[in-house]
Amino acid sequence: MDEARTRAALLLALLLCSAGVHAEPDEEALGKSQAYPVGAPPTWYTTPYRVGSWSALDRVGVPVRAVARGADVMALPDAAAPPAIRYRWRNIGYTLDDYLERRLVTGLLILKNGQVVAERYRYARTPDARFLSFSMAKSVTSLLVGIALDKGLIASLDDPASRYVKDLEGSAYGATTVRQLLRMSSGIHFTERYDGNDDVAKLSRAITGASGPRPLALLRTFNERAAPAGEKFAYATAETEVLGRVLTGATGKAMAELTSEWLWKPMGAERDAFWRVGADGQEQAGGGFNATLRDWGRLGLLLAQDGQRDGRAIVPREYLLEATDATRQPPAFAPRRATPFFGYGYQFWLYPLKTRTFALQGIHGQTIYVQPASGIVMVQTAVFDQASGRTEPEPHAERDALWRGVLATLGGSLD
Repeated sequence: MDEARTRAALLLALLLCSAGVHAEPDEEALGKSQAYPVGAPPTWYTTPYRVGSWSALDRVGVPVRAVARGADVMALPDAAAPPAIRYRWRNIGYTLDDYLERRLVTGLLILKNGQVVAERYRYARTPDARFLSFSMAKSVTSLLVGIALDKGLIASLDDPASRYVKDLEGSAYGATTVRQLLRMSSGIHFTERYDGNDDVAKLSRAITGASGPRPLALLRTFNERAAPAGEKFAYATAETEVLGRVLTGATGKAMAELTSEWLWKPMGAERDAFWRVGADGQEQAGGGFNATLRDWGRLGLLLAQDGQRDGRAIVPREYLLEATDATRQPPAFAPRRATPFFGYGYQFWLYPLKTRTFALQGIHGQTIYVQPASGIVMVQTAVFDQASGRTEPEPHAERDALWRGVLATLGGSLD
């Protein structure tokens, strides 16, 4: 099935080229004339290497660890007569193809009740490309925490992290509970501006072994609490990196092995995935997971089905509701309180709608939107120029407009 889809996508790309379709946005700057090259550290993060590297990180030259798929693949049949997706942006109506001609999107998949409504690959990407998640990986880490809790390997979300990560004993992060880490509410001062000079840049250099202390030693140095633990949301990738170490400490297994056994195989993934691994041998829990567009869609579908596949629980439903239901959050973490728009659950972004709607998000435009009641899932991989909507609001805002259009077109709820 996978090889057939890859051949079909390549044939479609050739047909489109011969038909003289419009150029894709910024395609030359993104490396088209060089066949979208894959870079090497540290160039892989920059233009013109982003398209090639962010869909084949295992070829960049950084350590990775495979997440094996199983034999029981979840089918994703095409919808028989999918409607044309339309949306409005700044009082002008657009189609899905208009959106793709306007934004730096490498892949887009829309599902309704497990059927494919739309599947698009751009910049010569194909169905076998395994796209880098950036911070969508945080939600994957959260799911593993929930399963470990259900299995009794983590005794309580109110345990301090140091119970499972002995090297953090005596530090602020070590004294922070698993629940507080899941909500990014340690209160510990940690800067994340994506300017190359912030704390997340220091953490990234520690993870890659480029300079400075190893990750655990660095995490021990963040000891100033700007707010009491558990009271306020403040986005910090360091919190998820601690959670990754809680997982490996609690289970005695690598995150890649846990992801394969607990998620990828039972979910029915079509292809192997992989985690980027740091210099200390630990998976990059806050941003290093890589998977195909369709397998990202299967993960979204699993979430839309409240963690079940064919009636069998893969992710504990109660944990997933605690993670993704805005009505279950303390007031400080509710939509329009945690941030001016989103709420924040256990490493998930929560929409300000009455109908439970949530997202996995990564910098530069990576997104999975999920609305369980309507069975609608949308996955986007992208190479947006700026890391976040704070510095580049337009593409992120139009992405949200497209999602609302998807909901309106496919019978989802905007309430």
